Amino acid sequence: MKWFKLLLVLSIALILTACGSAKDVAEEGSESKEEASSEEGEQVVEFYTSQPDEDASKLVEAFNEKHPDIKVNTFRSGTEEVIGKLNAEKKAGEIKADVLLVADSVTFEQLNEDELLMSYESEEAGELPEEFIGTDNTYYGTKVMATAIAYNTDNVKEAPKSWSDLTEEDAKDKVIMPSPLYSGAAAYNAGVISRNDLGWEFYEKLKENNTTVVKGNGGALQEVQSGNKDYAMVVDFIVARANQEGSPVELVYPEEGVPVITEPIGIMKDAKNPEAAKKFVDFVLSEDGQKLAAEIGYTPIRKGVDAPEGLKTVDEMDIIDADIKELVKSREDDKNKFKDIFGE
Repeated sequence: MKWFKLLLVLSIALILTACGSAKDVAEEGSESKEEASSEEGEQVVEFYTSQPDEDASKLVEAFNEKHPDIKVNTFRSGTEEVIGKLNAEKKAGEIKADVLLVADSVTFEQLNEDELLMSYESEEAGELPEEFIGTDNTYYGTKVMATAIAYNTDNVKEAPKSWSDLTEEDAKDKVIMPSPLYSGAAAYNAGVISRNDLGWEFYEKLKENNTTVVKGNGGALQEVQSGNKDYAMVVDFIVARANQEGSPVELVYPEEGVPVITEPIGIMKDAKNPEAAKKFVDFVLSEDGQKLAAEIGYTPIRKGVDAPEGLKTVDEMDIIDADIKELVKSREDDKNKFKDIFGE
């Protein structure tokens, strides 16, 4: 009888231990599933851009205030290098970018021809000028940036008025510009300027005047800010920003007119997180997103949002342009022509 009672107690203990172990396993399995579900459900946007680091960070921060559940990973470089990364990923068989925001519409038109962009009709599109919306709603302009002349007010006593002023003897060795081989804005400018009255002759004269070529707009402006150069061909917003920060630089919109880029945004066709990507695009084009652009120092593209101090609106600019299909077709030829002239 005593042995029977002892065996009964041991059996009950074993059963309880087994139940406890099963419960622990079940709970661990449940936790693992919850963790996996959380990881699988995480919304992530891979954002490729040519914006300055600080501006891209402010954009992502403002977006996350509206959408804290969406993580944004940013890759930033010059437009040509961003597109080079995309092409390398395409060749490898997987484009990692979800959203692309780079300098100019020519780049997006080429991507559209290559069938790499998603057609998405943003709910904010009705507040944008139609001419800045891409074919089949595959991209949207996000701001207006003109390339104009920056000059150092300590070195230059009479402000330039014309692009041709940069080719005069007085400007010899004193002009700097970004390279079309790195900067999307500069590549667009070369295509537009060469197809208008100035022509390739303008670039040939710049070369004869010993114009310096650097990678990007920022580097070109820094040389003028420091006084190492007197003049730069750069996008307008960085000049206005530097002026407000106290740098001895002023901005001139030349009388012949200015080429304008709109720094479009678009979603890649095979985006891994299309819904999150759409929310990101909508925010950039929204009133809040456009007010942020103005606060940072850009001319907004959305109707009803004012340009920041020191910059002209689209209506105030004398814009020079060229057929975008021709610009797409001739992009590489234009860059090669520039290389032939400057020996880059």
